[in-house]
Amino acid sequence: MSAVFDAHLDLAFNAALGRDLTQPLTLLRSHDPVDNQTACVTFGELKRSGVGACFGTLFAAPASADFPAGYEDWQGARRQALAQLDQYRHWEDSEHIRLLNSGAELKEHLNGWDDQRPLGVVLLMEGADPLRDADDLPFWHEVGVRLIGPAWGRTRYAGGTEAPGPLTDRGRDLLIGMRDLNVTLDASHLDDESFWEALELQPQVIASHSNSRAFVPGNRHLSDDMARAIGERGGVIGLVALSSFIRAGWKDGDTRASFAQWAEHAGHYADLIGWNRVGLGSDLDGGFGLEKALDGMKRYSDVLRLLDEVPEHEREGVRGQNWRRWAEEHL
Repeated sequence: MSAVFDAHLDLAFNAALGRDLTQPLTLLRSHDPVDNQTACVTFGELKRSGVGACFGTLFAAPASADFPAGYEDWQGARRQALAQLDQYRHWEDSEHIRLLNSGAELKEHLNGWDDQRPLGVVLLMEGADPLRDADDLPFWHEVGVRLIGPAWGRTRYAGGTEAPGPLTDRGRDLLIGMRDLNVTLDASHLDDESFWEALELQPQVIASHSNSRAFVPGNRHLSDDMARAIGERGGVIGLVALSSFIRAGWKDGDTRASFAQWAEHAGHYADLIGWNRVGLGSDLDGGFGLEKALDGMKRYSDVLRLLDEVPEHEREGVRGQNWRRWAEEHL
């Protein structure tokens, strides 16, 4: 069976929150420093689940009532991202992960992958505020960033989730620089206006973790036209395992969304762009824990129960082969 490929895991951000991902999951849960978000992800759990590769994020969190330690300016965002980069390098030195910088490296890693190998990680910057400006992009490319999502909420580069608006002048310069350096656009979190403009400037695009607006309204999710545009440009869309992104109106305390409901998003995308453009982008432990994940999910390995809802001949693709094919061709 082929390796699992998850297109969105906030590994280093979780370490910044105080979680030791090198511990067994049961041990981490016994003293989890993050309240009300039962952890699902550790390196051991990913290994036992068959995860061979992922897009691991550099996610700088802005200051908010829930996260007062977040950044107030690009310098603060940069400090967070650099600290997370150091964390990934430390994990690589300790042989928990292997940082992958090209499609050729990814292919070699997965061709020989078994559960004795470390997790392969391709760096994805989620929210572009750690960049001073477009002239800063070569530095981040040199250290291994291969995908950038310009937005999270609003950034200095683009309108984003619940923060509508176009690309800024700085954002347009960034997208041109990304195109020139072959840094892929991650469309997740982009507001519609920014999305369409960004595709004109950098057509090499994926959505690492985006469910369908056909089921859940709001600009955090992809419209059918947006999904088609990604598919037409050869991109893949990763599915998020968060109940409020799966079932409209879900709120804390409700029965969690089902795997069958999650699969409805997958099937809808498949109807629009084909099963070969659908993959995993679970975002587990990305600001939510088990309490907001899928009904019946107890740990990361349960993500793979989604495959039971997928046509049998498409399961290997959704499991990881679709992301692998894309990454080997485009990174």
